[in-house]
Amino acid sequence: MPLSEHEQRMLEQMERALYAEDPKFATALEGSGLRTYTRRRVYQAVAGFLVGIALLMAGMVAKQVWLSVVGFLVMLGCAVLAVTGWRKAPKPGEQPAGGPQPRGQGRQRRSMMDRIEQRWQKRRDEQQGH
Repeated sequence: MPLSEHEQRMLEQMERALYAEDPKFATALEGSGLRTYTRRRVYQAVAGFLVGIALLMAGMVAKQVWLSVVGFLVMLGCAVLAVTGWRKAPKPGEQPAGGPQPRGQGRQRRSMMDRIEQRWQKRRDEQQGH
């Protein structure tokens, strides 16, 4: 259901107030920061995977089994990080909060939104009272 003009204005005011109060938090909520963060994590995992291959090969050449095992473990850990990071990354234009949420997060997110709404209402009441 689309928002009314009054609701859209209120939402825009809330967004401006959030940017004014805590710009770092507001940009983190946008999603582009999350997308950049997860992309960076995936790139770091790929680089770590390549380091793991190098360690594995160096261990084979130097006939040091422990070095090869360490290289394999680094490769395995980085592969897991890359796959999980890639799956969690929001698609371009997609809201990170959209879609199904795991249990427990909905309640926390709702309580956070309730607190923000209460603060906003308190601020409006204080402005109207003065």
